[in-house]
Amino acid sequence: MALAEFAKFREPVKYFDVDRAVHVPTALQHNDELSIPVEPVLKGHMKPFEHGIASNDLRINFIHGTTCLAFKFKEGIIVSVDSRASAGYYISSLRVHKVLKINKYLLGTMAGGAADCLYWERVLSKHCRLFELRNKERISVAAASKLLSNMLYNYKGYGLSIGTLVVGYDKMGPGLYYVDNDGTRLTGDYFSAGSGSPYAYSILDTEHRFDMTKDEAIELGRKAIYHATYRDAASGGINNLYYMGPDGWTFIGAVDVKKLHDIYQPKTN
Repeated sequence: MALAEFAKFREPVKYFDVDRAVHVPTALQHNDELSIPVEPVLKGHMKPFEHGIASNDLRINFIHGTTCLAFKFKEGIIVSVDSRASAGYYISSLRVHKVLKINKYLLGTMAGGAADCLYWERVLSKHCRLFELRNKERISVAAASKLLSNMLYNYKGYGLSIGTLVVGYDKMGPGLYYVDNDGTRLTGDYFSAGSGSPYAYSILDTEHRFDMTKDEAIELGRKAIYHATYRDAASGGINNLYYMGPDGWTFIGAVDVKKLHDIYQPKTN
């Protein structure tokens, strides 16, 4: 470890304006979670972000939006998302991949802060792989979602922004869970997350049926995303759609929402 000592990796590290040094075992060690010491003196720096000026401190208000949805039907689960990324009122990208591949039988969606979602679902992917190597079987959807929920609960109130749908297929059948940055974990037949979710729910509540065929389910997934992008300024771009079945996930295709507009909103004289 001569290089580590030469590079002074073992010296005490200070976070923020803490008077006393916070010791880190080694900078070369891979941490399963964020290197944030949980000490009372630091909690003032890690408050949730607020709008404008609050308590004489300037807070940053993250204005973000998206639409992600997933629903069960008799043949599996459909996952449908948009691809627009916004930074405040600025559209920063139209081609963001909001479906994150945890493994062949698990998917996660991205709603909230992109960096937070990517990081924590990468951590989840690592733990799912370790579970598979240790136990010689795949982790269940319920266990994977519970693992993510427990990790996020440790950082409740620290300003993370995550609202993800954990979708998978195991020996118990299709599994669908909603997990957020407070550690909330819910299961159901369909969920939508993001600023466009009220508009997506209006379609899902009206037209979702468990006995749909695969083609009908794909059509419903596209229609719900289209209506969300039509009404929500923070959603748009490309509709990416996935199918989760007994053989794992399959990418169905990507369609520009402009083409969906031509289908679902025909011009009238």
